[in-house]
Amino acid sequence: MRVTKSCRQAYRFRPNLSLITTVLCLVIPLPAKALEVQVSPKTPQQGDTISVLVTPDVPGTPPSISVDRQDYPVFPVQGKYRALIPTSPLNSPGKMTLQVKENNQISNLGVWLKSRVFPLQRITLSGEAGRPATQLELDRVTAFKKLVTPQKYWQGSFKRPNAGRISSGFGVRRYYNGVFANDYYHKGVDYAGGYGSPVVAPAAGKIRLVGREKDGFHVHGNIVGIDHGQGVLSVFMHLQDINVAEGEMVKAGQQIGTIGSTGASTGPHLHWGLYVDGVAVDPVPWRFGVIE
Repeated sequence: MRVTKSCRQAYRFRPNLSLITTVLCLVIPLPAKALEVQVSPKTPQQGDTISVLVTPDVPGTPPSISVDRQDYPVFPVQGKYRALIPTSPLNSPGKMTLQVKENNQISNLGVWLKSRVFPLQRITLSGEAGRPATQLELDRVTAFKKLVTPQKYWQGSFKRPNAGRISSGFGVRRYYNGVFANDYYHKGVDYAGGYGSPVVAPAAGKIRLVGREKDGFHVHGNIVGIDHGQGVLSVFMHLQDINVAEGEMVKAGQQIGTIGSTGASTGPHLHWGLYVDGVAVDPVPWRFGVIE
């Protein structure tokens, strides 16, 4: 609280006054401290994961964080609070309104999402590779993508899951058998490794999904899903061998399977998809930067 200058002067000369004077002193509240919000990257583009780090005004009080009125999970990180905001090729470029609330304080920030050019690709699927997805695999994969566990298992940047060349990048728009797939984008990165080449975990986590083509995973093929914690998930599709079991903890760099061509695949390759809060994001920034 702050006492006005006139009030201080009244108190200073009061002993010398012969008359009793009533002095009105105004107490003016100091302005509330603005919330400290850090956004990274500062100039995100479609497919980036945006990290929002908030220093609380009142320690131990988690803020709420939303973008365009959609709330996102908030987790404590070294005395601060952090939310991860996923973006994809389906997000319209332009201004995103980020709102942070703590107690009675509200901070609104404009975050500008840059446009990005994604190539087109034509895929022809036939025979078993062209089978539709089963309800079993759709239900299992959907449930996996909704996981948001409070623990954080990953540390630092993610590792490359296979040494093969990248045959298809994130965000590619596709024609399947001559028909353009609306509202679709390639939700990961493909590595063109040979049959049986090792697939390793890019970061520590818990195996939360194991599915096999013979059990009804007709599109995903042999699949492994890793929960890295706090809404960050990896999926590995079209595997030949699976070397882990559900519930198992894995370390970064640990082999989890081998490359194959199971499911909707035209040749041996690994599909690595990275999901944040249920949205497929570009894994590349996670490999070459640190998102804590």
